[in-house]
Amino acid sequence: MHGSAPAQIAVVVAGIDEEYQHSVLEGVIACAKQNNINISCFTAFGGVLCNSQYDVGEYNIYRLISFSSFDGAILLTNTISDRDQREEIVGNVLRSGIPAAVLDSDAVPQFYNIRINNYDAMRDLVEHVITKHRAKRLCFIAGTSGNPEADSRKQAFLEAMAAHQLPVEQDLMFEGSFRPADGAKAADALLSTGRPLPDAIICANDAMALEAMRTLERHGICVPDDILVTGFDNTYYAQYHYPALTTVSRPLYDAGFTACETVFRVLNGEKCSRDRAMDAFPVYRESCGCISSEETDIRSYKQQTYELLNSSRAGVSLLNRMTSALAEAETEDELMQALSGFLSELECDSCAICLCDNWQQAFHERGTEDDNSYCIIGYTEEMSAPLIWDHGEIGCINRFLSRDMYPVPPLSGGNISFFLPLHFRERCLGYYIITNSDFPLRSAHCHSLMMNIANSMENVRKLLHLNNAVRELDRLYVIDPLCGIYNRNGFIRLADQMFRHSLETGDTMMIAFIDMDGLKYINDNYGHDEGDFALQRLASVVSDVCGSKAVCARFGGDEFIAAATGVTSDACITLESDFRLHLADVNRVIGKPYTLSASIGAFVTKVEPEMKLFSLIAQADQIMYEQKKRKKTSRYLRKD
Repeated sequence: MHGSAPAQIAVVVAGIDEEYQHSVLEGVIACAKQNNINISCFTAFGGVLCNSQYDVGEYNIYRLISFSSFDGAILLTNTISDRDQREEIVGNVLRSGIPAAVLDSDAVPQFYNIRINNYDAMRDLVEHVITKHRAKRLCFIAGTSGNPEADSRKQAFLEAMAAHQLPVEQDLMFEGSFRPADGAKAADALLSTGRPLPDAIICANDAMALEAMRTLERHGICVPDDILVTGFDNTYYAQYHYPALTTVSRPLYDAGFTACETVFRVLNGEKCSRDRAMDAFPVYRESCGCISSEETDIRSYKQQTYELLNSSRAGVSLLNRMTSALAEAETEDELMQALSGFLSELECDSCAICLCDNWQQAFHERGTEDDNSYCIIGYTEEMSAPLIWDHGEIGCINRFLSRDMYPVPPLSGGNISFFLPLHFRERCLGYYIITNSDFPLRSAHCHSLMMNIANSMENVRKLLHLNNAVRELDRLYVIDPLCGIYNRNGFIRLADQMFRHSLETGDTMMIAFIDMDGLKYINDNYGHDEGDFALQRLASVVSDVCGSKAVCARFGGDEFIAAATGVTSDACITLESDFRLHLADVNRVIGKPYTLSASIGAFVTKVEPEMKLFSLIAQADQIMYEQKKRKKTSRYLRKD
């Protein structure tokens, strides 16, 4: 295959916090470690929050996968509720040409199907409820429509009913998606009709069955005395619930191990069957009225319960402490620094936060956004990894290509890496990589933790743009939009600082007041656009003459003002001379049918405690006015 190089296998799955996925992945991981295979597990939590925008962000992780970079793939597409996503993944794998094993799906003949005989086990279970417990009216809560396992279990139910000539009542048939909430919803619907309850509720999985039982019990309906309930999967909670749930046991660990082993054997040139079937079998317990033949290992149950509670407490503590720390972060660097203090608690070899180049960019309304402003579909070509935690060492990678997926690929074999989406609603921010840790599988808080980090990043992004907006508003508050220099607000703010500084240091302060001559004449004879042009040219003259050490502004209308500190009395003479020379130069350059003219008044004084800034401005204004009166005319003269 690759000589001594370890095989690279991609695993595609959703909802790894559920027991089915957990059990299958445990088998995949065991085989990978046994054969020195590197596993890259791309996983999402789509369909959990009943939020279509959120699901878009979750499922985007599958578009990161460069299948051609892998030697093989294992697909748990039966865990992905979105049909379009399933079809897109299958199409991408087929185009890559790599061998792939799929769990419980014969839809693609090119794949190696590792299937569990759902049909026979469900048929036996329904037969048992009908024949042994004499149930006549049966309710069925189905799994996700189009899912091969769900369809097989539903078909087994329908055919068992037909074999016993029992009617299938449509109001007793419920569509679900394997989620606990589907069981509660169906039970509530049954209770709301006011009709007699059916004899039994047959559920397509344990999660829906257990929640249906809880809902019934809250309404005083006892299982199995008042109604029978069955599930499918034989999960931990099914075994230790009271009453214990009648269900179907499936070799999930073995299925995962076999899927990984099959791909590995094909990569080594062996021929393998395209279809491998494994048997499942019903387990009859108290929820259908049977006395279980199983012996409960109380010691094991107590130990597992303690570990579950302890893990839950640790997870809540981690989530709370992280939430508190992240709330203090106001920049990306502060956020990554806060996160770095918690990654050791994931008990992993390494963890990386990978971000799109444009994650900090502004989000726009739909239909108006720039295509390059942020990602919804796929990832930016270049990514950064601002935080890489590797065996306790902190590092970063400024740039890597998203098609490489890893900022730093594993160098040895037998590594298990989980790729999880990092997004805010449908908007892609990046992704996480957690390597050699069972935290994503064992922790009930992994999903919450990922969302918490994403929300904190969104807060940082919003704060960044809020600060930018504040700065822009402040700029607009102090800048004259027509002339591009300070307005009255800006001048008063800065001149007051200069005034206070001069008062403290004993420096002199110069105030110059400039009034444009004949603006009304220009507006009346040449239009307001020409008047605006004249104001802009005069503003440029004022700015050039004042230089960088002075503050100049449009004080209002056709009035301009300037201030400087630490100058001598000769500065006024120099300023007025330079002003007239610059004004003459501008008139020669612009070549307008009018003469740009202005009156200027300036003076220098030492700032004393009894003085006020506005009294100095008024004094400069009076000097300017006296100069204007001495002019023969205050209007522009038309050129001959």
